[in-house]
This record gives sequence, C-alpha cells and structure tokens, in this order.
Amino acid sequence: MIRVLVVEDQRALADALAIAIGAQPDLDCGEAVGTVDEALREAARRPPSVVLMDIHLPGTDGIEGTRLLKKAHPSARVVVLTADATPDQLARAVTAGASAFLAKHSPFGDILTAIRTTATGKLLVEESTLAARLPSRQRGGGGLTRREHEVLVLLAQGHGLKTIADRLVLSRHTVRGHVKSVLAKLRAHSQLEAVVTATRLGSCRARCRSTVNQPI
Repeated sequence: MIRVLVVEDQRALADALAIAIGAQPDLDCGEAVGTVDEALREAARRPPSVVLMDIHLPGTDGIEGTRLLKKAHPSARVVVLTADATPDQLARAVTAGASAFLAKHSPFGDILTAIRTTATGKLLVEESTLAARLPSRQRGGGGLTRREHEVLVLLAQGHGLKTIADRLVLSRHTVRGHVKSVLAKLRAHSQLEAVVTATRLGSCRARCRSTVNQPI
C-alpha cells in the first residue's frame, strides 16, 4: 500500500485529490493539508510514501517544503505540482529532492502514474512540464562530446540504458560511462538533474517525457 499525502491550499482541489487517490486499491490517502507546516506535522504522525506537493503555498513554498520533508523523511518521494514551470524552478525543485514534476491541470491518470512511478524509486517529468532545450553542439553543448550530447537527448526523451545502447549501437557499459561523464560535466547528481541543468544551458528543443532511474 502506497501512503500518499496531498499538500494543496486550494481546498476543493485538495479534497477531490485526496478522495480520488484514496479510492484506488493500492493507494492510501488521509486528509489533505494546505501548508508546509501542516504537512510536516502530518508526516511526523503518519509518514508518507509519496507527497503530492503544490509549489505555490501560503508561507513556506512547495520547493522549500520539499527540502524540509526530504530532510525529515528521506525515503519519501515528492511529486511537485506546478502551474508555471520554468527551468530554474525545476532545477530548484530537483536540488530540493523532488522526484516528479506535473502540471496542475494534468489528467488524474497522469497523477496516479506519477505517484506509482516515484514510489518505485524512479523519477518522472511530464512532457508538457519539461520541454528541455538541450545544449547544442554548435554552442559547445556545455562541454559535452557529440556522443554525450546524443545520450543526453535520449535520456531527456525517457529512454533507458538498453534502448540508448541499441539506438546508438553501443554496449550498456559504454552508455553508462557516457551518462557518468554527462553527470560530471553538468555537475548533476542524477540523470533528471542533468536534463534540467541542460535546459538552462541549451538552445535545441527535445520532446521530453522523462522517466529515468535514480543516479547510477
């Protein structure tokens, strides 16, 4: 059973989410809360598996709330909901420890997918939330080689190591080495952070629905 905590200050939306999530046979959702302080108290009383966190909250915002929740409950996964995602905002949330990003108007099925995906230890970014502008080779690509750039583009599109290896006709070991080099050059701690960092550097657009594993 995945225990979910909803943190959303729009009461009607919060209650609707809590009821709909709690109706799922594999999900357990108690009463929704409207602030980070309430979330911390509720998490201390009833530790969550996944936290559905709005960014714009009264008082402490959802990004700082993510950091505080992850500090108190390192195993909890945080799904960030936002109405106006920007590369800088996403980068801040990744640094704070978020595991997924979704638009607030996402279909309920996508929210359920995010909850279940992050609960298994993976990261997820909805395509409409992160249309990554990966660094072009013409602009230097953040110091990436041509092959590293190709690997980063495929990561941004949500492909795993096996698919990337097959597409580029490389061994998984070689692809893993390229991923590690990309992380090092972009000073990123995870594949998702590398993609988000690249959006702040880049110029060429890539369609992204990223569902990537935790750091290699």
